[in-house]
Amino acid sequence: MAKASATPSLPAPPASYEAALQELEQLVSQLESGQQPLEQLLGGYQRGAQLLKFCRDQLEAVENQIKVLDHGVLSDLPSDAV
Repeated sequence: MAKASATPSLPAPPASYEAALQELEQLVSQLESGQQPLEQLLGGYQRGAQLLKFCRDQLEAVENQIKVLDHGVLSDLPSDAV
């Protein structure tokens, strides 16, 4: 009889920044509820760390694109633009 794989399959990467942020918010809510067993908490924490890295990478990529568009200078928006 063949053994089942010991390593679980990794969840698919999020389709977008918005999808990752939504999933991350749901995970935080679940983790804060305190209603999950320890193993699920650990899995949720690990997934949350992956989602956080994805979001940070996406934001960094956009920031780099803005720097290119602004000729390498990233400046603050004027206060009246916000």
